[in-house]
Amino acid sequence: MITHTIRYELQDGIATITFDEQGSPVNTMCRQWQQDLQAVTAQVLQDKDQIAGIVLASAKSSFFAGADLKATMRLTAADAPAVFNEIETMKRAFRALETLGKPVVSCINGAALGGGWEVALIGHHRIAVNDNKVQLGLPEITLGLMPGATGITKMVRLLGLMGAQPYILESQLFNPAQAHALGLVHELVDSPDALRPAALAWIAAHPSAQHPWDDKAYKLPGGTPANPKIAGALTVAPAMLKQKTRGLYPAPEYALAAMAEGAMVDYDTALRIESRYLAKLMTTPVARNMINTFFFNMNAIKSGQSRPKDVPRYKPQKVGLLGAGMMGAGIAYAQASRGIATVLKDVSLEKAEAGKAYSVKVTQPRVDKGRLSPHDQAALLARITPTANAADLAGCDLIIEAVFEDRALKARVTQEAEPQLAAGGFFASNTSTLPISGLATASARPEKFIGIHFFSPVDKMKLVEIIRGATTDDETVARAFDYVQALGKIPIVVNDARGFYTSRTFGTFVMEGAAMLGEGIPAAVIENAGIQAGMPVGPLAVLDETALSLSVHVLDQTRADFAAAGKTYTATPGELLVETMVKELHRKGRAAGGGFYDYPAGQKKTLWPELKTRFEKPGATWDMLTLKDRLLYRQAVETARCLTEGVLTTVHDANIGSIFGIGFPAWTGGAMQFIYGTGIDAFEKRCAELAAQCGPGFVLTDAVKATLRQHQPRY
Repeated sequence: MITHTIRYELQDGIATITFDEQGSPVNTMCRQWQQDLQAVTAQVLQDKDQIAGIVLASAKSSFFAGADLKATMRLTAADAPAVFNEIETMKRAFRALETLGKPVVSCINGAALGGGWEVALIGHHRIAVNDNKVQLGLPEITLGLMPGATGITKMVRLLGLMGAQPYILESQLFNPAQAHALGLVHELVDSPDALRPAALAWIAAHPSAQHPWDDKAYKLPGGTPANPKIAGALTVAPAMLKQKTRGLYPAPEYALAAMAEGAMVDYDTALRIESRYLAKLMTTPVARNMINTFFFNMNAIKSGQSRPKDVPRYKPQKVGLLGAGMMGAGIAYAQASRGIATVLKDVSLEKAEAGKAYSVKVTQPRVDKGRLSPHDQAALLARITPTANAADLAGCDLIIEAVFEDRALKARVTQEAEPQLAAGGFFASNTSTLPISGLATASARPEKFIGIHFFSPVDKMKLVEIIRGATTDDETVARAFDYVQALGKIPIVVNDARGFYTSRTFGTFVMEGAAMLGEGIPAAVIENAGIQAGMPVGPLAVLDETALSLSVHVLDQTRADFAAAGKTYTATPGELLVETMVKELHRKGRAAGGGFYDYPAGQKKTLWPELKTRFEKPGATWDMLTLKDRLLYRQAVETARCLTEGVLTTVHDANIGSIFGIGFPAWTGGAMQFIYGTGIDAFEKRCAELAAQCGPGFVLTDAVKATLRQHQPRY
């Protein structure tokens, strides 16, 4: 029996069900697969008396990829009942195979994620190829979904309520060896060719089989919610989860509820509970937003859609760094940890060695905990060569300057180091605001000059913004893209402009918060608005961390640049307030001792008391919804402007850049998806209201409105 997605063969008593979706590189739970599964299951039931065992296999390089997410993107709330019925129908097929009384073996030849892992869990016996690169598990929470095709119910019954939490609520993945240690995989083999013989051997030794929970003597590992210890943990778990999600992410809350409720009832009832939660969740805007960005947009970047085509792949061999401060030291660690020979140069050997010492600081805790061997730590450190001599940069295929944001200084170090590049090498500036085209004038080969903007701290921040200058050629952009991916980071590609994309948009967030303070709104209210909207921290706290003095430096530089061009720059209300804080009140930020906050030694930071007396106005009125909208809409408007002006060229770069670069809330799917999730018409209407109330920062021009419609995603 051959269908579009499944091949069924019965030979010598072994029923082999091979997943093989035609025209697709992977197997998915598409609607056709669901229909084919019903047909194959019916055939299995018909052939029951001839079957000694069942083998589940894949004709792809992976085992099974999971749900059809494009179909999920088209769902609305009205589809929830139909979705519930589809999930239940699929589970009945799973259950029919599991309770046939015949041994079922899953032959896991490659990745099995999400619905793919749930398919693997059909097998009473699970055999996997012992390859550490193979990923297994349930990543649904990261996509705004939850496991709902038996995943929650089975994982809880296999690992217990507490044991299953990391793999459900935190989406921790595991490789076959780890799965074997957990008891989730029963047998490991060395190659895909060894899977079937091992399966046949197990079937021969186990003529009948059932899942543990189908045994009358089964008990839930660790106990049910009736157990006092479990009950105590479950009492506080929802509150702890709400504190973490701020009520903006329904997926983990639904998953926790399905786990707890399912553990109190029989297996089949638990499956229905799981189905109800999943059907409701799949039709929410948050799920659509997160699937759009964390699956489709992320895959667009990983596959190199922003990378110039027809340029050979580049693998960095030796990379030089100018400046061993916080950024240079962080980049050095990122490179060395990925096997890249690194030359770290500063004005003195002492400073360069201090920069190298940062890699010791990062790695030593891992060595102490046994997660990194002393040998591997030593090898990593050996890849970093500290120096004060520019000649040591000779032969680098890439040199990155990471010195202070000063044009003259950057020009000087560029001209000193650039001659040391290997033939065909290229040069990059790690700048957060200064236009790349201007910096490239110091280069002898401006076509080989590019911006590579890292975020601090480099070892934790995943995003890197690549900035194409006016003369940067395609080969240099492609090689910068490959370099970032070689570091295991996420590259977005933007065109040159003041502040590029991330710094420019980040600036609107913090300056909108500063503007609110200038309007007399209490600082604590402003900070809470940012938190409630889903930003990692409030705008005033972020300004303190990045330094108010840096914002004023950028403002002064912007004014000077405008003046040089015969123009006048009009500072925003937020910029003027920050300037007052720095130049009149001498509050320069955390590193300088204090800004909007005080930082008493050994204690939690507190808002500077004088904010209340200097800025708060007793008669000021506000509502929290408007404050939250101002902080999110202002960033979304600026993102749309960047796309209109050609600073951004793709929606996926905008969404990924906003979340991983400036902390735009993940529940929105990113700054552009926030617009599309809201609905273009509703977004435009709200912007008009905010523009009338709060100023031109929210104005949408006709060109921006046209851009929104031109780039609207369709599934």
